[in-house]
Amino acid sequence: MVVQTERDDTTWYECETCGLLFDEQSDATDHERMCDDSDPSYIQ
Repeated sequence: MVVQTERDDTTWYECETCGLLFDEQSDATDHERMCDDSDPSYIQ
């Protein structure tokens, strides 16, 4: 489930699985559907 949160007067959408933040709810929902709770592949 995507969680809506407020930070710095901006609404963010957080993946409950890994904690990644998105500015668009649809992006967060798409990500969370495929999230496997491992580090994102772009972080080395």
